[in-house]
Amino acid sequence: MSAPTGHDADFTDLLEANRAFADDFSLGGFDGIAQAGVAIVTCMDSRIDPLGMLGLKPGDAKIFRNPGGRVTAAALEALVLGVHLLNVKRVLVIPHTRCAMTSSTEVELRQKVGESAGQDASWQGFHVVTDQLDSLRQDVAAVRSHPLIADRAAVGGFVYDVDTGLISQHY
Repeated sequence: MSAPTGHDADFTDLLEANRAFADDFSLGGFDGIAQAGVAIVTCMDSRIDPLGMLGLKPGDAKIFRNPGGRVTAAALEALVLGVHLLNVKRVLVIPHTRCAMTSSTEVELRQKVGESAGQDASWQGFHVVTDQLDSLRQDVAAVRSHPLIADRAAVGGFVYDVDTGLISQHY
């Protein structure tokens, strides 16, 4: 196999790490069902280990991640599938402390992205969070009141502290 060049070379370290991971791979054969009956909606922040923070392991939960850990239309779609087809009985919505989505306005983010991209980004939405607890309350209510989820799953709203590793329940 020849050495990767150009954009392919950008992934060499990750492909090598994957080969090492696959050498001892023990997670094959899972059925895709949430074995612990859990679904988690959380932020894409790399400080968050969704399974580890709840004492879960691969195969236990369905995880949906996005900036801010918001319950978007796509998150609701995933939760409906989880509840009806993948054994989800409990849903945890878990944003976190010191989230970048709480530190800028929509306009500021569009400006920052536009400057970085060198083009207009005023059309791009980012679901910024101006009041994290109120947004969490709204997100939990959206899941609890969804006609295809409603009473089929327990839903809780939590905040993960990126400095202590603890979660606190708010809803």
